[in-house]
Amino acid sequence: MQHFFRTLATALQDLLLPPRCHICHKPVPDAGRLHICPDCRADLPLAGSPVCSICGIPFQSAGDDHPCSRCIAAPPPYTAARAALRYEGACRDLIHHFKYNGKSYLRRPLGLITAELLAPFVAAQQPDLLVPVPLHPSRLRSRGFNQAVLLGDLLSRQWQIPLLRQGLTRTRPTPPQMELSREQRSTNLRGAFAVTAPDSVNNRHVMLVDDVFTTGSTLAECALVLQRAGCRTVSAVTVAHAP
Repeated sequence: MQHFFRTLATALQDLLLPPRCHICHKPVPDAGRLHICPDCRADLPLAGSPVCSICGIPFQSAGDDHPCSRCIAAPPPYTAARAALRYEGACRDLIHHFKYNGKSYLRRPLGLITAELLAPFVAAQQPDLLVPVPLHPSRLRSRGFNQAVLLGDLLSRQWQIPLLRQGLTRTRPTPPQMELSREQRSTNLRGAFAVTAPDSVNNRHVMLVDDVFTTGSTLAECALVLQRAGCRTVSAVTVAHAP
């Protein structure tokens, strides 16, 4: 009965004060769980095939998934990574507001879309654990939350895969990756991560969770320390992949 009255109250609230689309901000009478209108949902830039079968970078041409030249020349330490969306347009705006403007509630639409679009990839990978990419404590205090943990918590519930919230720790602060070249990013992150409880990842398939795949340097460094701790396989999922 209590659930019935909560549902009725929510329906009346949506009728009198319809929620607004997170993207175009127009009222959405039937917002569903995403609070994104159908037009904006259809315009989201999907990171669908063809993509690199290893790092998941979207290709501009048609065809099947295949390894990109960078992954062939220097295979990353993770077996496969996939993103739900391209980091452009409305997707970039949502992630920016989520991370930098304190709008942590946007983890819900971003996480639900990622859970839906990447479900086939995750089912094929069959990971044992989800592990979020950590923030250094100083960055965590400044931002107030770790976006990868918030996303990982939602993905864990959607995919029914355990989340090891503090499986990795950041051992030292590093300059923001966005300000660095590809070569500088790798050097910047070297030795910046550690596994908190090696027994929890030993001989397991760990799937890393983060918001954006840019060059893959962060995921690669996390994968390396997990492998050194005895992890059997490392894969990764992100909301978006930067072009």
